[in-house]
Amino acid sequence: MSTAPTTEAERPADERSESTWGTLRRGLALSPELKVGLAGTLALALVYMVGRVAVPVAVQRGIDHGIVGGLDLDVVWTVVVITAAVLVVTTTCGYLMMRRLFTVSETALANVRTRAFRHVHDLSMLHQQSERRGSLVSRVTSDVDQITQFLQWGGVILLVNLGQLVVTTAVMLAYSWQLTLVVYAAFAPAVLVIRLLQRRLAGAYATVRQRTGALLGTIGESVVGAPVIRAYGIAGRTERRLDGAIERQREAQQRAIRISILGSSVGELAAGLALAGVVVVGVSLGVDRTLSIGQLTAFLFLVTLFIQPVQIATEVLNEAQNAIAGWRRVLDVLDVAPDVADPGEQGRELPPGPVDVRFANVGFAYPGGPPVLHDVTLDIPAKSRVAVVGETGSGKTTFAKLLTRLMDPTTGSVLLSGVPLDQVRFDSLRSRVVMVPQDGFLFDATVGENVRFARPELTDEQLTAAFTELGLADWLDGLPSGLATPVGERGEALSVGERQLVALARAYVADPDLLVLDEATSAVDPATEVRLQRTLDAVTRGRTTLAIAHRLSTAQSADEVIVVDRGRVVQRGPHEDLLKDPDSVYALLYASWLEQTR
Repeated sequence: MSTAPTTEAERPADERSESTWGTLRRGLALSPELKVGLAGTLALALVYMVGRVAVPVAVQRGIDHGIVGGLDLDVVWTVVVITAAVLVVTTTCGYLMMRRLFTVSETALANVRTRAFRHVHDLSMLHQQSERRGSLVSRVTSDVDQITQFLQWGGVILLVNLGQLVVTTAVMLAYSWQLTLVVYAAFAPAVLVIRLLQRRLAGAYATVRQRTGALLGTIGESVVGAPVIRAYGIAGRTERRLDGAIERQREAQQRAIRISILGSSVGELAAGLALAGVVVVGVSLGVDRTLSIGQLTAFLFLVTLFIQPVQIATEVLNEAQNAIAGWRRVLDVLDVAPDVADPGEQGRELPPGPVDVRFANVGFAYPGGPPVLHDVTLDIPAKSRVAVVGETGSGKTTFAKLLTRLMDPTTGSVLLSGVPLDQVRFDSLRSRVVMVPQDGFLFDATVGENVRFARPELTDEQLTAAFTELGLADWLDGLPSGLATPVGERGEALSVGERQLVALARAYVADPDLLVLDEATSAVDPATEVRLQRTLDAVTRGRTTLAIAHRLSTAQSADEVIVVDRGRVVQRGPHEDLLKDPDSVYALLYASWLEQTR
């Protein structure tokens, strides 16, 4: 059964408003690799934190015991050596900690990226069509990049700084509880303000990630559609559309930055107040001889160590909001269950031998649209060659998509050799059923590599033989580098007809039991079509073939023609029999086609 895909905007409010911590927990659960070596990384972080706090203590000891009351070089040099050793150990631990973090996070997020890509790839065509391609791509690329940046620079730094705050506070309390209260009194209002700003920042960065995806989609369309844009002279309109997307992304980014800067400014103000307060109160305590010069100096160092985590935490929280917004978008994709799912180990294999087809009360409707197919019931015998014809929009291409399980029927079922299609394992289905789509999509590789996608083990000699069997040897020889000729992105270095030739060769070497041709020769010139038709007669013999026919010359050579009109099968039979009634749908279609070919 086909279900309508759910976009992010259509999700219930309680799902879209999932808490930050909830998103973070779910995201981390997707990356168990982050736990690898975590204890060692935290141990290094602990040494790093303690080492940084130990330096002010050493300075205090040096001032109070080596300078005040008389210069004692032995004490000073001892303090210098200890401080240098602590710095070496601290720096080494910091390096090792960051190295481990980078290695683990890259591995974990690479797996998240792979999982997200595979899930997007597994989503049905209906869901992919409901979202812009650029938005889907951004979830696998830029959104995951934001998560990576946070984990590498923010996650552990936030953890280290929280630890540093605790350790620093403990040492400050040991020196002077009064000065510690001054510091916390200066930062308490700032923390409340920053917390309020973080809530606004979460929404702002969610908008940034959304508009970044929309921008990538607009850019992708502008690049891919460049020939159409030039042909219709709409470069100016396209530029304005792109400028609008850029402007909306810029406005969202600036709004997030303004909130972020405001939070940083509040932190800077609190830091200034804390230092000023410590100096004023510290001097007063020193006059009362309750605080030594060394202790006041060390306390000022400690305040600096206290301020730094607070300021860094503000920046890290900004990155965290951006990363969590990205993580939420990735989770939104992963939460969408593929409505065309592989039954996996519980699935069935197609029986060996030729494949027969049965449509049992099949109906189909695109989400939100009227029915495309109505209660279709028909049987296609094994090894027969069938052409499906009809006017544009009659539902004939839907036949091909249902038969290859790119989509599932809304009602009824499709069976291959008596097995319901939704029970067939994908590896069995894809090895036995091959579809050649109308656009003849090619990858950015060579002609030979594109054909070899069907069977990677084939040699160049075997590929050349396949082209010869198809009657395409002279065309292959006419290419600049033969099989090694690059086809360009989406095959755009070749003509539309040439792309279809390569796609047909790819399907031929796959040697399927069921071959589905979705108007696969619609862009081939008449001379090439005649040559291909002779070859396809031999290729399709002995296997079940269903051809979605735009040119009715394909129907002439078929064993049987199925005529679809407004989503219903209205006629079926051999070409000659269907022409006997001059007023039939097929006869009228054929007459119209003949008129166009004259």
